[in-house]
This record gives sequence, C-alpha cells and structure tokens, in this order.
Amino acid sequence: MTPRFPPNTIIIASITTAWPSVAAEDNVVTGLSNTGIGMLIIAIAAALLITLLFRTSAAQVGRIVAKRIGSHRIRKTLYGRSANVMEDFILPGAYGGLTHIDHAILTSGGILCIQTKHYNGVVFGDSREPQWTNVDGVHRRRFLNPLIQNEGRCKALQIVIPQVPVAGLVVFTGAVRFTSAQEKNVIHLGDLDSYIAKFVFGPCKVTDWDAAWMTVRAAALTDDASRRDLNAQLSFS
Repeated sequence: MTPRFPPNTIIIASITTAWPSVAAEDNVVTGLSNTGIGMLIIAIAAALLITLLFRTSAAQVGRIVAKRIGSHRIRKTLYGRSANVMEDFILPGAYGGLTHIDHAILTSGGILCIQTKHYNGVVFGDSREPQWTNVDGVHRRRFLNPLIQNEGRCKALQIVIPQVPVAGLVVFTGAVRFTSAQEKNVIHLGDLDSYIAKFVFGPCKVTDWDAAWMTVRAAALTDDASRRDLNAQLSFS
C-alpha cells in the first residue's frame, strides 16, 4: 500500500526539491547573504585599487627622486672637471624656434653639449630610429631619439660660436640597460668623468677660450618669457 502524506508535507517537499536554497535558508546558516557577498567584493576591489594607486604613486616618486639624484651627480662630475659649465638654458633653435640644452661644458678642445635621460629598466633603439622605447617593469614609454635631439642642440651652439668645435653627448642615469650596442657618445652616468678626460676634439684654431665661452653665456636665454615660449613650443610638438 502506498503511504499517504498530508497535503502540506507534499507541498514542502516539492519546494525543497525545486529550490534547494530555500531549504538551506530554513535549515542551514550559510554565513554570507547576497548583501554580504556584494560588500566583500567591493572591499576587495577597493583594496586592489588602493594598492595599484600606491604602487603608481611610489613609482612616480621614485622616478622624480632618481632624476634629481642623477642631475646632482652630473653637475658634481662636470664641475669637478671644469669651472666653465652651463646648465638648463635656452638658445635660438638652429631650424627656428627655441631649443633647450641640459648641460654644456668647456673642455680643453671644445664644448660638449650634454643631454641627460633619467630612466631605469631596458632601452630599445638605435641611431637611425626616430623614437626609442623604455620598458621599466610594467611601464612602457616612447621618447624621441636623444641623438637626433642633441644634434639640433649642437647645431644651435655651433651657430653661436662657429669657430669652436662642438660635440654631442647623451648620458643615461639610473639602472638602464641597452638591448643593442650604442654609439660611443651614448654612455652611462658612471662613465661620464672618464669620457670627458679621454675625449679629444681634434684640431682647433681658437686662441681665446674665455671669449668664446662668454659668447655662449651672452647668447643663453634664461628669462621667464623665453621659458614660457619654449613650453608653448613643446606643447605643440
């Protein structure tokens, strides 16, 4: 004989079979409601966002600090070699407009026009490419070929002092590695002192070096208006 159950028992059994969650809510404590799960997901997302922002800010601060330390070390090396050093100045560009020069130093045979790059990580690029690439961890950035940039700066200096030899030099600060062999005038900061000591310009007819250097100093634009014009020029480039 088939057992007979009260009608309410059959209804409850059907609901339990169709919706197990209802049975769980009636009989088992799960520990998390839908609201609790949602709040947990929001909390995890917020924690990840804070971590990402902190790492990004820390990386930016690290780059700023490394740049300042690198600039200080370059100045210390240059002034250790010569009293005739100029830095962070503007000249009329060789092809119009204005150009910015990071450092210039008067040596025994001429003037070195130095451009500095403050990067860590790996640098890809050669003398023929218009842009180089820096990869530092998860950060990847493109920048103008510093050799091409510095060529224009050297020409701007040469216009001011046509009788004086001018050579370009690119100095990388930070723990940077190159993926291919670089030109001889692309060096690390640690090699700057020895590079200046060994560098030879070649024959030169200049007899009054002081006058030549004073000509460069007189041509340099250091006023606020020139800096605003340069910044405006760079913003459109």
